Amino acid sequence: MSVHIRSFPRILKHGIAGLALSASLACFALPASAQTLTAVMQSPLRALDPIVSSAAISNTHGYMIYDTLLGMDAEFNVQPQMADRWEVSADGKTYTFFLRDGLKWHDGAPVTAEDCVASIKRWGAVDVMGQSLMGLVTDMTVIDERSFSVTLDVPTNLILEGLAKIGTRTAFMMPKRIAETPASEQITEHVGSGPFRFVSGEFQPGIKVVYEKFDDYVPRSEPASWTAGGKVVKVDRVEWIAMPDALTTVNALLNNEVDFVENLPYDLMPMVESNGDFAVEFLSPLGLWTYYRFNFLHAPFDNQLVRRAAMYAVGQNDILMALTGDPKFFSNCAAIFGCGTPYASDYGADIVIEPNIEKAKELLAEAGYKNEPVVILHPTDNAQVSTQPVVIAAALRAAGFNVDLQSMDWQTLTTRRASKNPPSEGGWSIHTTTGPLIGITNPLINQTVATSGEKAWFGWPDFPEIEALRGEFARTSDPKRLTELSAEIQKKVIDEGVVVPLGQFVIPSGFSTKLSGVLKSPVAIFWNIEKAD
Repeated sequence: MSVHIRSFPRILKHGIAGLALSASLACFALPASAQTLTAVMQSPLRALDPIVSSAAISNTHGYMIYDTLLGMDAEFNVQPQMADRWEVSADGKTYTFFLRDGLKWHDGAPVTAEDCVASIKRWGAVDVMGQSLMGLVTDMTVIDERSFSVTLDVPTNLILEGLAKIGTRTAFMMPKRIAETPASEQITEHVGSGPFRFVSGEFQPGIKVVYEKFDDYVPRSEPASWTAGGKVVKVDRVEWIAMPDALTTVNALLNNEVDFVENLPYDLMPMVESNGDFAVEFLSPLGLWTYYRFNFLHAPFDNQLVRRAAMYAVGQNDILMALTGDPKFFSNCAAIFGCGTPYASDYGADIVIEPNIEKAKELLAEAGYKNEPVVILHPTDNAQVSTQPVVIAAALRAAGFNVDLQSMDWQTLTTRRASKNPPSEGGWSIHTTTGPLIGITNPLINQTVATSGEKAWFGWPDFPEIEALRGEFARTSDPKRLTELSAEIQKKVIDEGVVVPLGQFVIPSGFSTKLSGVLKSPVAIFWNIEKAD
């Protein structure tokens, strides 16, 4: 069974110093086996729970060791993955899922319907789309070892959309004993049923991650496409290695000491492109967006006028040029659901695209800003998000803000941004990040537009009227009304500064031509790849 975008609209239609290489690499003890694929990812991995952490690297880790009930292919079809099939009741309210044969956890136990129900509940407690879904669920029942049903109070495809979503906090399936860990707590056991097995004994947080092929994994027979189809592993091991800087990373690639670099620095692309033994490709077909978030709990950004002043101060071109270095890699965009999608809106373009320092100063004076420090979190080891805080800091200082730019590694930032303490006590005022465009295309899938206070994403905005509109969106099937609702949400989100879009961009990956079968996907995936001797 599959659901095409035309009959399953909400995913898209309803939104859619290399000189020290030998010494620096020796400590990693890179294996010589041709069956080991070595990669440098967008950032080092420390947070292993892809449900608690919304960091992209944690989610990519999730795709390595866990599997999903449903997947999405490159044509935006929702496809069965762990599920063999599903059935829908005549009234459209009850979905029954049937697991396929041969599913095993990495510890050898069979995957059961109980495991899946527990996993959906844990995911649904924290994921913004999962929360919307669970708000409609009236019953979730285990029928037998290999089937379960979910009943909703309205006929909706939201359950399919949620279980197939690509982006942060994917609905990964875990054994029941692990999935019963409260969603507020990190899991301590990392057992999945996916194509790779996590090698815990070789894990060095922030330095090295090792995955081994799971020999008992039974891939689907369909061709691999995005997160759907057959996840056929063709190497014995995948190792993610952290590098000290971008030049070291590229030199390691060119010296065949690593095979794959997820995010190739723009300024170093010519070094790779000029060598016929390596390929440079834009593997994420839709690209990414970048944005920043205010902390609504504490001064100064608990004041709407102060937020608006900051929004006027920051210009997208300055941000995107610092990030990519070339306009051919980016585009300005004010749409919180992504430009080029059916729910794209240019409301707020006059505020967020071109900087207006004088207007920012005027609003800051009107707001009665008391020179409270603005703590901006600055990750130093993730090129995809390291330049934005520096540019924002300069813009806010020019507008009259008292800025405290605090540097740290990315994984520390992802922990720090969860703190609700005041900025003076280890909290924060602004943080920036990026995400795949496919993860923002409607009001239910875009976690940054949820405004449920304590349950909302980091920053914790609390605007019941926006939540009411999102709730209506979840229960609406009329296309015209869905478009109206998304436009209303865009206006309110921009007016309140719930999330501030900084534009869209594409980023290249670089890899050895010894690798074949590298798939294009909104998330980095390592099945289907062969490595020649």
